[in-house]
Amino acid sequence: MVATRFAVAIHLLMLLASGRLDGPATSRRLAQSVNTNPVVVRRITGLLQRAGLVRVRRGPGGAELSRPPQDISLGDVWQAVNPGGCRPLLPLHADPDQACVIGRSVHAVLGDAFADAEAAMQASLCRTTLDALVRSLPPPSCPAGGPTLSEH
Repeated sequence: MVATRFAVAIHLLMLLASGRLDGPATSRRLAQSVNTNPVVVRRITGLLQRAGLVRVRRGPGGAELSRPPQDISLGDVWQAVNPGGCRPLLPLHADPDQACVIGRSVHAVLGDAFADAEAAMQASLCRTTLDALVRSLPPPSCPAGGPTLSEH
């Protein structure tokens, strides 16, 4: 199962980049939009801060982007929430039968294919910026966009 912290991190960054927050971006206010606990938000913003994507001021100060949204790629976010490298998204199964011709070769064959797929995903994430995601949001007055956080 793939953790959702990547999607939550992007959600948080989109909130910060969109300008749709009424007041400081506190963990409580951000958690309301994500529909999670403020502790989860603080953990993820801590990862984003260590990666240089956000600045966080304790107390009512809240979080803000450390650089313009056009300079933050989804690849940056992926690296932030998976510090020090992460487990492969497509892991290989353990201990195939070495007496079987397929079992003997499956790790080498799949390993290359899986590594290529993960490299393609990483390249795709690096081509998508936070700014592009925010620009694709509906206008704040659009009913389909839902309420802003100040309207909750």
